[in-house]
Amino acid sequence: MSFTDKTLNCRECGKDFTFTAGEQEFHAEKGFTNLPGRCPSCRAQRKASGGFGGRRSSGPREMHVAICAECGREAEVPFAPSGEKPVYCSDCFKKQRSQSSRW
Repeated sequence: MSFTDKTLNCRECGKDFTFTAGEQEFHAEKGFTNLPGRCPSCRAQRKASGGFGGRRSSGPREMHVAICAECGREAEVPFAPSGEKPVYCSDCFKKQRSQSSRW
């Protein structure tokens, strides 16, 4: 399939931008069917603000206190521990990951 550059209009800022043949080829390879609705600048801005992927940023992430299953220190984690799985502080988590990646 042959691709040619297309001029599209950004739904965020209203400016025209070029959807290049190379970008179109990439989209086709990935199976994307929709044309991009935002220019590269607005896409980057949206991604940086945390509004990318359908998840809206609503401020700082809520943190929860847990006790590390390895060393017993207090740790803050971005999820509410259920008690079903061990929770690790950042140091012990790094050790766990490095040990599991060896196998």
